[in-house]
Amino acid sequence: MRRFAFILHPLRLDDFARKFPFTRMLPDPVVERLFSVVPPLKVAHVTGVRSPAGEELEGWLIGLPLTPRLILESPYPRVLAKLLRAGRMAEALGAEIVGLGAFTKIAGDRGVSLSRMLKIPVTTGNSYTTATAVEGALLGARRLGLDPAAATVAVIGATGSIGAACCQLLAEEVPALTLVARGRERLEELRDTLQERRPDGRFVIETDIPTAVRSADIVIAVSSSPDAIVAPEDLKAGSLVCDVARPRNLSRLVTERRPDVMVIDGGVIEVPGADADMGMDFGFPPRMVEACMAETMALALAGRLENFTLGPSVDPDKVREIHRLASQEGFRMAGFRRFERAIADTEFDRVRELVSAHGPRVSRSAVVRPAPVRS
Repeated sequence: MRRFAFILHPLRLDDFARKFPFTRMLPDPVVERLFSVVPPLKVAHVTGVRSPAGEELEGWLIGLPLTPRLILESPYPRVLAKLLRAGRMAEALGAEIVGLGAFTKIAGDRGVSLSRMLKIPVTTGNSYTTATAVEGALLGARRLGLDPAAATVAVIGATGSIGAACCQLLAEEVPALTLVARGRERLEELRDTLQERRPDGRFVIETDIPTAVRSADIVIAVSSSPDAIVAPEDLKAGSLVCDVARPRNLSRLVTERRPDVMVIDGGVIEVPGADADMGMDFGFPPRMVEACMAETMALALAGRLENFTLGPSVDPDKVREIHRLASQEGFRMAGFRRFERAIADTEFDRVRELVSAHGPRVSRSAVVRPAPVRS
């Protein structure tokens, strides 16, 4: 029996109500302040996970009761102290490896300091998240009738750890990439690196999101922004958007107001084992988890007890390796999903037919909206 632990935290204030229903009766600021002083706690026991070779896995989900805002705005030593306490809880439970979820893997030095303080290895899960982001976006684009080899792709959050690795992998698949982030200097460094590796590629840098995505056929959103940053009117008709970010970079309003755009989630994975039980409601169907958690689970099942993905960058070779290893252990993409529900093939057909009926671009008047939305 292999064992793992995964540290997670609420992405939104209403997530507290999944575990503590009484919080629905309290004002949001009170909930945030109240839980900011609560120590890490065991929130679920994962059971029934079994690889095709018969190896069994159990694990524990350890909750860090901090919102994204508090994690990003608090001094890192304070956040690290809470992470260390959660990591030691994982050790005491018998976990052989611990993974970092959501903003716990963004804060500070992205797990490096924590790994030096614990007796068990740490991983952020960013390698498998990257693998599934690229795989999902390219598969979804083909299903929509887009040829990646002839498409323009925009990566929002291109200079982040996942974004930069996505760009490096995509540069091998597509002829044109628009690199989107706030810092121009880092964008220029990434562009130069990509241009060296693929001299015939076209790599454009952009700091304005609407400008970047206006002509993009495929958009991969991996920004660490705590708020939605892509508005319905920004997107090209007939485009595919793979939203990998948690919290999401797109609000539900994009789907509601842009029936001519296909939005898919990135990084949703089905785990092996007919009786696999995650022990809590993630908003997914049974046996489905985020790719970052799946990376931790796959490493544990394979006996790869090492600090696999740490620090500010993701190695493309490790992305390929974890994709192979996870497949070997029985993990696979959970089809196409959007806001935790399955997307039928007919939805892809509907988008294609709508765009075909209205020409290459649906006019602005066809966008269902009361006003532009940024959050």
